[in-house]
Amino acid sequence: MAPQRNGPSARAAAKLSERLTSRFLRWYDRSHRELPWRGRRDPYRTWVAEVILQQTRVAQAVPVFERFVERFPDVRSLGRAPREQVLKAWEGAGYYARARNLHEAARRILRDGRATWPTTREGWRKLPGVGPYIAAAVATIAFGEPGVALDANVRRVAARWTLETRDPRSAAVAGDLGRALQPLSPPDRPGDFQEALMELGETICLPRDPECGRCPVAAFCRARHELPDPGELPRRPAREKGPHVVAALVALERAGTWLVHRRPPRGLLGGLWEFPGGKLEPGESPGSAAHRELLEETGWRSVDLVELGTVRHAYSHFSVTLHVFGGRLSPAARRRPGGRSFRWVTRAEFERLPRPMATQKAARLIPGLDPGGASRGSGSRRGRTRP
Repeated sequence: MAPQRNGPSARAAAKLSERLTSRFLRWYDRSHRELPWRGRRDPYRTWVAEVILQQTRVAQAVPVFERFVERFPDVRSLGRAPREQVLKAWEGAGYYARARNLHEAARRILRDGRATWPTTREGWRKLPGVGPYIAAAVATIAFGEPGVALDANVRRVAARWTLETRDPRSAAVAGDLGRALQPLSPPDRPGDFQEALMELGETICLPRDPECGRCPVAAFCRARHELPDPGELPRRPAREKGPHVVAALVALERAGTWLVHRRPPRGLLGGLWEFPGGKLEPGESPGSAAHRELLEETGWRSVDLVELGTVRHAYSHFSVTLHVFGGRLSPAARRRPGGRSFRWVTRAEFERLPRPMATQKAARLIPGLDPGGASRGSGSRRGRTRP
């Protein structure tokens, strides 16, 4: 390892670093998990995997990755696909800005029909949605560029190895951790060393209750030797609880079709399809909000709105409670909602659209869209309640 505070001489530290790296890589060669993006050093698969893993644990990332690369097996198929298909393939993975950026970056990589891949972290940083971590990870794993990429797992491992008591999310501390790890990365296997760090953090050096007895390099870990509980590190300030939003939405039905609209292409859940609706105003009831939002968004008044239930969903920075209403368009209504952002869809068409998870949950309450098979239009009669 890098020289410790009040530690051994530079020569002894270098020898210690060689021993750690050698033991660490032997463990990785022998024990690493077989994951669908490993082994090929394919920049496309490495890149897609790292984008997914940025906000998702490995167990949840594997089926998302396999589904996505089955639909888009290479950068050419991804770059040439319509955005809506990309968002649909991403459905359920969350953080949809990742999919939009992935799609835009794929288009930039394709030049004259050929893929022109960046090979350095500086080159990767020029692509949409590629921050310091993904740039370093792909350049190191796929192209062998020297260096270490710091995700949450690697920062945790490094903080325990070096007994770092400051918040590892700060830029200054991250820089120190990166410099401590850099001498350990072997020039001939930087990608394997990177993946070994991530593997250790994912499987052994856990956020809580690290399994130090199974760690191949526990002998080199300062937290293991100097703290009663190595899980005390890293130390981070408590995260503030995000706001809670209460909203109403309307599933407006007409002859076996439902009205949906597409969110703006940028911003939260950009490009996804949902039902008309919005936040409750202060002092407003869910029913009043449903009528108001429907009128504001479409110019239509609906009769016999029936509340079908509520849906709760948590996003990364806030949570939401949705009051779900069903109804039919008033016979007197003639006006059509303007623009291509609105669409009447059948159940089958609705299933093919990319939708937020909260909208998918709401659909389970809507007769005719409910996979349970409620009868068509049953939610539009006054007083009708679901069993």
